[in-house]
Amino acid sequence: MPLPFLTADREPGAPAAAAAPLPYPEPEHWRRPYRPGPWRVGGGALLLLLASYLLFSAMIIALAGALPSAGGVAGAGLLVIAFALRLLRAGVWVSPRGLRHAGLFRTTTLSWGEVGSVRTTQGPVKWLGLPRTVQGEALVLTRGRGEAQESAARVLLTDHNADFLSRHEAFDRAADVIEGWAAESRP
Repeated sequence: MPLPFLTADREPGAPAAAAAPLPYPEPEHWRRPYRPGPWRVGGGALLLLLASYLLFSAMIIALAGALPSAGGVAGAGLLVIAFALRLLRAGVWVSPRGLRHAGLFRTTTLSWGEVGSVRTTQGPVKWLGLPRTVQGEALVLTRGRGEAQESAARVLLTDHNADFLSRHEAFDRAADVIEGWAAESRP
């Protein structure tokens, strides 16, 4: 028995098989090969909540008549929003053109020709990016080719960062996908 309500993706009387497939991103776009972790999303949500309080206080201060103070608080709120968005955008991004490592304050883009190797290593890694180290796994990128570049290794991901803390299987999948992109895309 068909239900009498409509869904957002179909018109009345249209068969389900006639619905268009979901659009997928073009292969030339930068994409993150894993989902952001709960620590990263939770931190971003708390920062956005703080920004909403700051902007609301700026409105109250402006209504009270202290416009310079309101402008300062509103500016602080906008900085917190920018920081939260940058926090959510941080991570490793891949495309057919190369690999992009976005951090909080700096983004580095390398073409696949500049990437020497991408491999998983075990050893001490930072816990949530803090100075404290714990034993874990890291996805390491070395530029160029050969043993001379080993000292220039850069840690891309760890199993104890904001995306993969308590999600070891997700780290393994993400590391495999990024290693696969590197193996397929290098000249």
